[in-house]
Amino acid sequence: MVMEASTQPGHDLISFINSSPTPYHAVDSIKHQLTRAAFEEIRERDAWGSTCKPGGKYYLTRNTSTILAFAIGKKWQAGNPIAMVGAHTDSPTLRVKPISKKQGDGFIQVGVETYGGGLWHTWFDRDLSTAGRVMVRNIEGRFVQKLVKIDRPILRIPTLAVHLDRQETFSFNKESQLFPIAGLVAAELNRQAKEEGIRPTRPDSPWATGGNFDKATPESEDTPFSPLKAPTERHHSRFVELIAREAGVKASDVVDFEMVLYDTQKSCTGGLNDELLFSARLDNLEMSYCSAMALVNSVASQSSLENESAIRLISLFDHEEIGSNTAQGADSNFLPTVLRRLSVLGLGDKQPNNTYYEQSLASSFLISADMAHSINPNYSGKYEPDHKPEMNKGTVIKINANARYATNSPGIVLIQEAARRAKVPLQLFVVRNDSSCGSTIGPMLSAALGTRTLDLGNAQLSMHSIRETGGLYDVDYAIKLFESFFEHYSELEARILID
Repeated sequence: MVMEASTQPGHDLISFINSSPTPYHAVDSIKHQLTRAAFEEIRERDAWGSTCKPGGKYYLTRNTSTILAFAIGKKWQAGNPIAMVGAHTDSPTLRVKPISKKQGDGFIQVGVETYGGGLWHTWFDRDLSTAGRVMVRNIEGRFVQKLVKIDRPILRIPTLAVHLDRQETFSFNKESQLFPIAGLVAAELNRQAKEEGIRPTRPDSPWATGGNFDKATPESEDTPFSPLKAPTERHHSRFVELIAREAGVKASDVVDFEMVLYDTQKSCTGGLNDELLFSARLDNLEMSYCSAMALVNSVASQSSLENESAIRLISLFDHEEIGSNTAQGADSNFLPTVLRRLSVLGLGDKQPNNTYYEQSLASSFLISADMAHSINPNYSGKYEPDHKPEMNKGTVIKINANARYATNSPGIVLIQEAARRAKVPLQLFVVRNDSSCGSTIGPMLSAALGTRTLDLGNAQLSMHSIRETGGLYDVDYAIKLFESFFEHYSELEARILID
């Protein structure tokens, strides 16, 4: 009998996504979840030999946009298996350019560049704001990171009225027609005038529709040398002021920032019976959240690690949407170096066996968790007739003969046994032979590590849109599936031997 799914995990996911407009915010939220579950923070630059002990729970970050967490079984020995779930924290978005100050025809505009393969037409006519991380100079002269999320609409990318261009297919230039407007030049001039005690500019003044209203600070002999122009010169000063206010600092203390745009409309449930999720960034914050909560749940009891001989691990990477080939991406040395260090834990002063790392990888397993495609009833012909995943029918195993996904039969046997113990349903998906297929972190990590790997994810519609759709009940199914995988992997690994 299939387990009856709870709606609460889906509502918790909504809260997580609403508070996580960027990978930095997502990692920060997951850190709080792990800390509440008594996970201890460690750092790559430190030695772990005297810190990481059997029965312990730990996490570390890289670039504050990638996070890895693990729990060590009390019966762990060097070279034992590691049960892993990998996902990613990033989503397609628009990123503020290093020099973003633009204006035209009386409008203030902000220059942006595309990140990932988004459905960019869905970003038009949405109430947008900005979020990200800001590097600021504190009173001690140190440079520190602050997370920023402006919670009100300040930006919008306007479409052209149908009366002016009756396009049969909506098309636009991403470099010249995807810039958001941030207000009117006249309004900003009037605001500045009021602050300076000057008579406000009339809307019909020539200064209201042209000229550079952001005043550059004149340099003097006492002005410190700066290799780059200040943020208030590279960006609209008001834009920087709003960011600084959210960071709790003065605009002059802002040294640089990485800001992206996000839709201010909150994630919510939808459908006639509230069975759906209407949300941004389901791909792939949903799988990141499900894997993190599964790890936390699997070690919630005092005895959960007593008889465990493996390590339970999640690794949530940034930059999957742009190929993962960065220091904090899945194609970096982050996971391999952590696994190498974990594989020899417990040896103390003993001389490490040169094969402990390889032994551990050979007996480990990685679930690559990335959202999957639900059947779209308006485009049913785009799907392979016998493989049409549905929302709220369980997590989808993704298979591709050309290794765009890393799934194979032994992996399906293992995940099916984990699902059987959790009493959660599973589905199968392949793309049509005449259709292209996306890929995940699964193939690159399985090739780099030689570890058995399986690709799966919950079904969703409108992948890479600014507003996606998923199933409310699938959230609970995925958490239960990953939790069962962590709890039963040591037993299952010994029963499924394929070398």
